[in-house]
Amino acid sequence: MKKYAEITGWGKCLPPAVMTNDDLATFLDTSDEWIVSRTGISERRVSHVGTSKLATVAAQNALAAAGLNPDDIDLIIVGTCTADEIIPNVASAVQQNIGAPNAAAFDLNAACSSFLYAMHVATQAIQTGAHKKVLLIGAERLTRILDWTKRESAVLFGDGAGAMVLEASDEEVGLLASHISCDADARDVLSLDFGLSFDRFGFDGIMQFDFVGQEIFKRAVKGMNAAVEKVFQQTGLSTEDVDALIPHQANKRLIDYLAKLCKVPSEKTVINIQNYGNTSSATLPIAFCEAVENGTVKPGDTIVSAVFGGGLTCGAGLIRWGQRVTPVNPPIYELEPTDLTALDMIVPMHEKTAAAWAKRDK
Repeated sequence: MKKYAEITGWGKCLPPAVMTNDDLATFLDTSDEWIVSRTGISERRVSHVGTSKLATVAAQNALAAAGLNPDDIDLIIVGTCTADEIIPNVASAVQQNIGAPNAAAFDLNAACSSFLYAMHVATQAIQTGAHKKVLLIGAERLTRILDWTKRESAVLFGDGAGAMVLEASDEEVGLLASHISCDADARDVLSLDFGLSFDRFGFDGIMQFDFVGQEIFKRAVKGMNAAVEKVFQQTGLSTEDVDALIPHQANKRLIDYLAKLCKVPSEKTVINIQNYGNTSSATLPIAFCEAVENGTVKPGDTIVSAVFGGGLTCGAGLIRWGQRVTPVNPPIYELEPTDLTALDMIVPMHEKTAAAWAKRDK
């Protein structure tokens, strides 16, 4: 009998420090009106801890929702492009932090598409019988890698994490169809150089972030719409069968345009970018968590998701939710508190980067 990968647990982690658009305007040439009109973003979270801790809290809440012990998990996949370290991976830190000795653990970097890519991989691992209980996490600490002197990109991103537990099931639920792809000809329109190539030009502390907004918008909409059409073709379903659209939260105008192309009405489209900005791989699981919590996702609902990210990676998935929309145990796990405000953490980085640019420009 064919196995399916049911979503049995869901959880999130949102850092307590909030950076509003008005906060950004205290050190950038911008305003709340400028940011909201172009992106739909009003505020974002700034983390005082690393990506692995964000991922750990989200994972703990997802396990609680599923009613599972950590040693029940046999695979952990963390989608991220902001790992604490290059080696070892974030997934191994999560395994250690939650106490999951029976799990294999690896990171997956498809930028903002990472979580859907991970769900694609995990679902197939369950369907083949290789794994039975998989913990998926999307976690990012993007505020630590941004060039805070560049208004066009600095206002877009925030920190956070979300997680899901997938379990083998005989019911026709979970990710029923998916399509992932990569438009590598445009890989340079969204890129970040960490300085690892400093042998080429001499690393001076500036993380070179390239963001060609109009080209990204055009290719993202085209790629996501094509991926959505492919998952409809795989299942024989159509927009009339969709109860909710939960897309990557990159830009409000992009989401609205995608919903129009997919013929999904606004009342069925989940949007929370106004509260968190673009949290890259974490946007999808955070949005799913909130959609379940606020009743947007109901038992048995059919959901379409679409994502894109640096690379340019792209994908879509058709998901059928199971019958349970309440957690077995409530989400009680939180980050350790901090007295630092978002400005306390960001302004020093802005000043350091501005000084580095001034030195380079001499």
